Amino acid sequence: MKKANAASGMAVEDECKLKFLELKSKRNYRFIIFRIDGQQVVVEKLGNKEETYDDFSASLPADECRYAVFDLDFTTTENCQKSKIFFIAWSPDSSRVRMKMVYASSKDRFKRELDGIQVELQATDPSEMSFDIIKSRAL
Repeated sequence: MKKANAASGMAVEDECKLKFLELKSKRNYRFIIFRIDGQQVVVEKLGNKEETYDDFSASLPADECRYAVFDLDFTTTENCQKSKIFFIAWSPDSSRVRMKMVYASSKDRFKRELDGIQVELQATDPSEMSFDIIKSRAL
């Protein structure tokens, strides 16, 4: 199998786009976690609607990079029910440098495949993507 280099274009498995469309239009997932497998981005985990932000955070590996999409439901200060779709680039400090480079160089191309992202967040440790931060970015 060919190794990805930092400048290479990463393929995106169709399932990634299909599951994202289901999250966006049918709202049947709370979150999706993606990983790079060889030369392509694949779906690693689907979080059902009942799962919480804590379930989502606990699903991200402590020492490996991931891309993730989270559908946040919230109430505005005017008492309106809203929802925003977050794209999170998870790149923990403890992950390998090569892995961080591959994820960083492929992020924009992958994100373009997911039409409907409203907020982007990059995090290197859990404190950078706490629920309070996510909520403040949504308002």
